[in-house]
Amino acid sequence: MPINSYEGDTFVAFVDISGFKELMKDEKKAWNALDRLYQYGYEFLRNQHNECRVEGIFISDSGLLFVRRDNQIMVSASESLKSLLVIMKRINEKLRENDFMLATSIAYGKFKYQERVEFIGINKNSIYGNAYISAFLDNENGKPKIQPGQCRIVKANLPDDVTSALEQGQENGIYSMIRERDGDTKHHYYYWMVNHPDEIERFEQNYRDAYNLKYTGMLKALKGDSTYG
Repeated sequence: MPINSYEGDTFVAFVDISGFKELMKDEKKAWNALDRLYQYGYEFLRNQHNECRVEGIFISDSGLLFVRRDNQIMVSASESLKSLLVIMKRINEKLRENDFMLATSIAYGKFKYQERVEFIGINKNSIYGNAYISAFLDNENGKPKIQPGQCRIVKANLPDDVTSALEQGQENGIYSMIRERDGDTKHHYYYWMVNHPDEIERFEQNYRDAYNLKYTGMLKALKGDSTYG
């Protein structure tokens, strides 16, 4: 289904498949990863029944999702973000079932999508706005570097009602799953992979342990140690 042109202030998510360059060494795995991203992205974007619709474009190993905020029935920014986070949780969970991970950066601001058809056989689309640029650059070059599986929200330019909802996170459903991380003053992190706020700390510890084990294995390899465990 084509995406109609859109212009306004909204949330934009830039996602890409973690480790896709490595996956490309195995053509079957690479195609499987792309197929799953497109399949689940299309499935969840199509089956929405709320006023605040999320729409998206998928190209190669990445995707761009945005919330279409209807100027006639203007849903709050905090509700818009909720809609986007629900979709991101569903896509991430399905990809995880297939052993793939996404890295997701979300930003708020001006966004414009313009569909322009030149002639039969060529479809030309234009994307503008600081929300898209901010989400893309954060995913590509943000500090600290985004890690596989993470979904984070750029703090800059967030609307007041979103900031307020984040401050009251424990009482606001999906917002209770969003936290700051030590050493990072630029982002909020959405813990889509857990089902209760009390599980966040344990997940963080497990994630750090797994990250450290990767470097332990590298160090053993450098030392010529063939035993891992």
